[in-house]
Amino acid sequence: MEQEKNVLANQLRAARAIRGLSQAKLAKLADVSSMTVKRAEGSGKPYPSEGAVAAIRKALEEAGVEFIDENGGGAGVRLKKGSHQ
Repeated sequence: MEQEKNVLANQLRAARAIRGLSQAKLAKLADVSSMTVKRAEGSGKPYPSEGAVAAIRKALEEAGVEFIDENGGGAGVRLKKGSHQ
């Protein structure tokens, strides 16, 4: 479970970076606090609730990010087709 949280934290950080969003901007889009985003990205304890993490992920997906599951090549993120800045 801890490994999955670490992978997701890395994905969230990378997704935010490829969209050029600050933690504060992402927090506003996800309707959570900046501290919640920070903790979801692995920079604090306690880890946020599943609902908060889901809201952050949804906001990133709506911003054009696609989350890639572990499929032999490793988990990651990429921009959805047609959503390049």
